[in-house]
Amino acid sequence: MARTTGSDGEKTEAAIREAAVELIARYGYEAVSMRQLAAEVGVQVAALYRYFPTKEELLFTLMREHMNALLETWNDARPTKSDPMARLIAYVANHIAFHIERRPSTHISNMELRSLSPERLTQILKLRTAYEKELRAILRDGSDDGSFDIDDTGLTAMALIQMMTGVIVWFRPGERLSVEGVTETYLSMTMRLVGATMSREQDNVHTRAQLRA
Repeated sequence: MARTTGSDGEKTEAAIREAAVELIARYGYEAVSMRQLAAEVGVQVAALYRYFPTKEELLFTLMREHMNALLETWNDARPTKSDPMARLIAYVANHIAFHIERRPSTHISNMELRSLSPERLTQILKLRTAYEKELRAILRDGSDDGSFDIDDTGLTAMALIQMMTGVIVWFRPGERLSVEGVTETYLSMTMRLVGATMSREQDNVHTRAQLRA
């Protein structure tokens, strides 16, 4: 059934973005038409073009918003202290929570880069690089002060990002593991990957404290 929207432009634009995320995540960018999107929102096709002149402009907007939101949540979650261990715990916890909550937009962000023009692709990749640079800095600082034992911080950062983002493929709310349970398990794996020497007891204390923060 088509959704109803008010006359307020901001509400209509938000409804378009929400419907686009659901449709593109489900069917893929190429398979979704502007006509199909208009029907889902409950507006005329011409109305869509007042907000998004092209379908690619809509996709780019969704992907940019996703990355900006990720960067903003990390800025909010980043600990004030410089301890690499605390920062890594915060980074992992925030990353997993963000992507589980935004599974459809994460799927689009991962799968539809190929659908962007080179100029727009460059802009999205710059945002991704800025976010991943935060993790590399944490790993580098931990390696420098002896908290971590890492041979290649860049490669380790990529491995961690892939591992954490992959949660959206299999995680389902209400099943065996909670978000907190997944986060604790992934933090344990993260610590092993970075060669952290903290004990299991310390790991659990740090993890629970961060998840409550």
